Amino acid sequence: MSTQPNQVFLRPRAKATGPVPGGDCTDAELVKQVLDGNDEKFEFLMRRYNGLLFHLARGILRDDAEAEDVVQETYIRAYTRLHQFHGPTGFPSWLGRIATNEAYGRFRRFSRTEQLKESFSRQPAVAMGSFSSEGPAGPELSAAKREMRRLLERSIDSLPDPYRVVFMLRGVEQLSVAEAAACLNIKQATVKTRFHRARLLLRKKLQHYVDTAVSDAFPFAGARCDRIVKTVFDRLVSSSGSH
Repeated sequence: MSTQPNQVFLRPRAKATGPVPGGDCTDAELVKQVLDGNDEKFEFLMRRYNGLLFHLARGILRDDAEAEDVVQETYIRAYTRLHQFHGPTGFPSWLGRIATNEAYGRFRRFSRTEQLKESFSRQPAVAMGSFSSEGPAGPELSAAKREMRRLLERSIDSLPDPYRVVFMLRGVEQLSVAEAAACLNIKQATVKTRFHRARLLLRKKLQHYVDTAVSDAFPFAGARCDRIVKTVFDRLVSSSGSH
């Protein structure tokens, strides 16, 4: 079967974090039960793939709230089109394509909004209005920048003395090779070598921090999972009651 651009094939995560929702039922079996009128079984499907879809959407949009909205919309669309899933395998891929389309649609709308903001930002400051950098995200962004700066400072501090001094002159103070060499009374070739090695050491150290923390990034807590399930069911109930 040929694939379309941006088509995503999702598989359950290799490292399970607990019992699989729905017990021993396969995706196809759960889908059949939902189509037969057992709507409660749809919750098993949502809980089975909530985290997967959230991280997919989060990777595209880089925004928790938008990613949650994408997951909800994905399930609403999936529920109304459940008869289009022909199985018996590939349900997460089918969901993933719906989520990807929804996320990229939002991303394109967001990009257009950002372009509009950028056009405003070229105007005098008095016309900026609500596009000021001050806002709800300001403190969070500032805190993130402070933490990143502290992490970088600790990493620089951990460099061997000769490398750290050269890095401070070349990397932080932005001195030229000749200027740094003159300050330290060493050869320019030595400055180049030490600066190169300092950057390699920093890259390794920062990569270590990333590798250590990445497994805990963008946690999909139980509360978020429960909230998505409840919201989807409330919308489905509201929709069925309006017919």
